[in-house]
Amino acid sequence: MAHGLEPVDFGPDENPSKHRTHSCVTWRPLDNSFGAGVFTQARRFGYDQEILEAFPSVRAGVIEASGLANGSTPAELVAEYEVEQQSALERLQATPISDLPSISAWRRAFTKFGAKPTHHRSAVESLLRRLTKQGAIPSINTLVDVGNLVSIRYRLPVAVVDLSGIAGFITVRVSDGTESFTDLGSEGSVNPEPGEVVFVDREKVASSRRWCWRQSQQSATTASTTEAMFVIEGHHADAASDIAAAIADLARLLGKYQPQAHTATYFLDGAA
Repeated sequence: MAHGLEPVDFGPDENPSKHRTHSCVTWRPLDNSFGAGVFTQARRFGYDQEILEAFPSVRAGVIEASGLANGSTPAELVAEYEVEQQSALERLQATPISDLPSISAWRRAFTKFGAKPTHHRSAVESLLRRLTKQGAIPSINTLVDVGNLVSIRYRLPVAVVDLSGIAGFITVRVSDGTESFTDLGSEGSVNPEPGEVVFVDREKVASSRRWCWRQSQQSATTASTTEAMFVIEGHHADAASDIAAAIADLARLLGKYQPQAHTATYFLDGAA
């Protein structure tokens, strides 16, 4: 059963953004092991109303997890990851990456907010292109490998965010050019270009630029990560069903390789 969202009045320590967040969407809670009760919003993730109006086809699945124990990837997960990579390579022999419905939909979305999709590629397109060029993607850590496995399998971007690097709530919105972003491996910060889509927290720190093009240094998972959020998004015609399948698979993998974790799972049904 879907639960409609009303506009939320956040306190000054939660979401001081002037942007309208969450209104006119439906978040359906799929699972909650944080405790009893039903949530009508993802606890720390949402969309600005401007994004929902400009991109009405966007669908999303979110898993928020605590009690994680990140580190080197277990051998069994590495084996599953490697098998999936080889399966993906076989599938891509029949269909060029740019012709995949999920990829072409992201290219259209990027074009709509002013990014050149052949220069700034969605995370999933970059991942698949790296796979086809190199033949394999090396293991990084358990949480990243779980996210990449699901991304490759379902051809969808999977953001894996360390919540310790996030101040309060993440809002997906249009950049005003004053946010701060520190690229992976970088020590200095830059400002996103006005008009691009960003993931931004209450302190105006961006954890993602050009929607799902680049992730920030602060939001990347490490061996010390204990609380994380996984976000899967899509714009294509079958995005809702594909994301539901990907979220279920992600939950299975977390249950298997992070059995001690507590999770809450949500699905964005779209405009109410």
